[in-house]
Amino acid sequence: MASSTAEEITHDFPPFIRVYRDGRVERLIGNDVVPPSINRDTGVQSKDVVIDPETGLSARLYIPKTPIPHHKLPLLVYFHGGGFCIETAFSPTYHNYINSLVAEANIVVVSVDYRRAPEHPLPTAYDDSWAAVKWVASHSTANGGEVWLKEYVDFGRVFFAGDSAGGNIAHNMAIRFGSDGLDGVKIVGMVLIHPYFGGKSPTGSEGDDGNNIGKAAADKFLLFVYPSSRGSDDPLINPVVDPKFSSVVCDKVLVCVAEKDFLKDKGWYYKEELGRSGWGGVVEIMEVAGEDHVFHLIKPTCENAVALLKRVACFLNEDKA
Repeated sequence: MASSTAEEITHDFPPFIRVYRDGRVERLIGNDVVPPSINRDTGVQSKDVVIDPETGLSARLYIPKTPIPHHKLPLLVYFHGGGFCIETAFSPTYHNYINSLVAEANIVVVSVDYRRAPEHPLPTAYDDSWAAVKWVASHSTANGGEVWLKEYVDFGRVFFAGDSAGGNIAHNMAIRFGSDGLDGVKIVGMVLIHPYFGGKSPTGSEGDDGNNIGKAAADKFLLFVYPSSRGSDDPLINPVVDPKFSSVVCDKVLVCVAEKDFLKDKGWYYKEELGRSGWGGVVEIMEVAGEDHVFHLIKPTCENAVALLKRVACFLNEDKA
């Protein structure tokens, strides 16, 4: 009987994650990892670093092939997606994507491996991500010890980016940076790819039957990863209701959405509301026709994925001196 009880499923979100009554967590996808490397095709180098041994917070760092000595490069701090509970910075999906982006944009990347729900419910991912941002910022002075950051990074040209849940994290890091600030670092811009944002009131086509089902499932999932939240209008989830919304720290934002993604309308809503919030920066949007959520990670060599990669790389370099 005890064994039968232990095997009882308490939370089931196929095809992503399942939790059993005895507390065991079964991640159904996103478990594969690959080591850091020197990429054969691009020459991009990567290595892993531990940011906080106590919590296990870590990151994977990337530099382009043969950086020019004393020539500082833009830095992108990247937050992976996966619903706050699957995938890591070390998964082949993200390792391959970041490799391609570093090669295309000629930038340095810190890909953050925050702790995941449900073992570490939100807001842990936000706290870990902020700790990673502070660690990055420490290298703008003599305090940081990571050679790649001290040697190759222009701390006057730092960007935040992420996809899906990682896009949500990137936005919240820009808000926190705007409130708390970190000396020696300038956040120039932010890229939100198919960002996960919520809200009790339907936006655009969210009231349609198909999209309404997706919204209801996302709201249920939110309570799983963030049980202490105020629901989908929690300011961390619905940025528009956040009193600090207009304090996004950067000067420019690129929001990327996909036509068939049920989160598309929230991305458009974010873009429109940020533009009229009094923030004062420039916000752009790129919608890709015929594609669904994070298509660029699922089929990275397709024409639309390549176009998206090039658009992001252009955004990261368009004001380069």
